[in-house]
Amino acid sequence: MNAQEQWIALSTIVRKEVHRFMRIWVQTLVPPVITMTLYFVIFGSLIGSRIGSMDGFSYMEFVVPGLIMMSVLTNSYSNVVSSFYSAKFQRSVEELLVSPTPNYIILLGYTIGGVARGLAVGFIVTLVSLLFTELQVHSLPVMVAIVVMTSVLFSLMGFVNAVYANSFDDISIVPTFVLTPLTYLGGVFYSISLLPEFWQGVSQLNPVLYMVNAFRYGILGISDINVGFAFMGVGAFILGLYLYCLSLLNSGKRLRA
Repeated sequence: MNAQEQWIALSTIVRKEVHRFMRIWVQTLVPPVITMTLYFVIFGSLIGSRIGSMDGFSYMEFVVPGLIMMSVLTNSYSNVVSSFYSAKFQRSVEELLVSPTPNYIILLGYTIGGVARGLAVGFIVTLVSLLFTELQVHSLPVMVAIVVMTSVLFSLMGFVNAVYANSFDDISIVPTFVLTPLTYLGGVFYSISLLPEFWQGVSQLNPVLYMVNAFRYGILGISDINVGFAFMGVGAFILGLYLYCLSLLNSGKRLRA
């Protein structure tokens, strides 16, 4: 395929993915926004008023960046895992694999679709958060870069889950038993400086901690970890997962009947 044909293939996959979650926006965009709004009300307003300040900011200001990031990563992941597994289940992915479309174009198309949904939900949640607190922007480049990189990373993770899933039940195992614990223990609701030294060390093994804190730094200018190290870590994970996803597509295992 020449460059123009590759562009047509990529744009077609992306349009299909975006149309897919926009067509059922009541199921894909509204529920996460309602969930995050409840977090704002319960943790930010009700409980936060009793907690007081956190690292020099009100608890609502402190928790908002983490909740926005949580909505981005969960929806990026969910979009790809559900979409690609459905294509595998319906055998339509086999048509893609036997077509002249390069595998990296297929992977890129699904990834961009996941990023689109993650950023769309994150943007809506950000607008809702403005009803509860004022957001300042400490570093726009850091904020934008880390949210896009996080969305890409979890889209790739969703792709891996979809390839290995044998049933629709399997696509909910990782979000339930892996993503949820990592997110809740990733510094969304607290600063790890409040933890004993041992548990601070344990928390630093959680990759979500680095993403949340880098995004919080972009908005508030505070972080429990080194922001540069966070970017290097996320970048390394993206590269590793991309190559692994590409190898899964190239091998065709678990994708063809």
